Amino acid sequence: MAKNPKDPKTIFPEITDDYKALFGDDLVSIILYGSATGKDFRPGTSDINLMIVLTEDGIDDVDRSFEVVGKWRKRGVAVPLFLTEVYIKSSLDVFPIEYLNFQRNHVQVFGKDILEDMKFNPEFLRLQCEREIKGKLLLLREAFIETSGKGKALRGVIGQAIPSLIAIFEALLHLKEVSPPGDRRGIIRAATEAFNIDGGVFEGLLDIKEGTSKINDKECFTLFKGCLQEMRRLSKLVDSLEV
Repeated sequence: MAKNPKDPKTIFPEITDDYKALFGDDLVSIILYGSATGKDFRPGTSDINLMIVLTEDGIDDVDRSFEVVGKWRKRGVAVPLFLTEVYIKSSLDVFPIEYLNFQRNHVQVFGKDILEDMKFNPEFLRLQCEREIKGKLLLLREAFIETSGKGKALRGVIGQAIPSLIAIFEALLHLKEVSPPGDRRGIIRAATEAFNIDGGVFEGLLDIKEGTSKINDKECFTLFKGCLQEMRRLSKLVDSLEV
C-alpha cells in the first residue's frame, strides 16, 4: 500500500468507499480540513485531517471505524473528527474559532457541505479570541520558565504553538472584516498589521516551525520574550475591541 500521498485528493475515492461501506446511509459527509487543503501542506510531514459527519444513529456506532482508521493512519491520515450536524450547529457559540477555521480551509470530499453556510456571532468570536490569547499567553509563559530559556526546548514549544496562533489570527482578521490570505505567513502579516503589533516576531516563530531559521539560541531566547510581550499587547487590544 502506498504511503503518505503527495496530493491528498488522490485518496478521496478509496477513503470515501471505505466509509460508505462502513456507515451506508448514516454517512452524511466527509470533509478534508486544515493544512492539507492549501499551500502549507508538506507531504510526509503534514497530517491529512478529515471530518466525518454521521447521523445521530450512526454516531452511536463509531466503533465500526476502528479498522479503517488504523488502515489510513498508516498512510498519513490522522484520526478523523466524528461529528453530527446537531453537534456542529449547537457548538458555533462555544467553538467559533475552530469552525471558522474549518469553513475557511476545507475541501468537500463526499456528501453535504455543512460548513459552507455557517454564520458566526461576532461577540462570541471576539470572546473566544480573548480567551484563547490569554490562555495561550499563560501556557507560553509557563513553558518559557520550564525550559529555563534553553534554545532547543524553546524551539519545541514554538513548533507546537504556531498552529493555534495562526487560527487565532485568522479569527481576528474575520472580526476586522479582512479576508485572510491563503498561507500562514500571509495570515501573520495581515493580522499583525491589522492590530499594529510586531509581525516580525511571529514570522520569526514561523521560520523556526518550518525549519528555515538560522538564529542561535540567544536570539531564540530574545524572540520568545518578544512573543510574550506581543501576546500581552494583543490580549489588551482584543479585550477592548468593539464588534
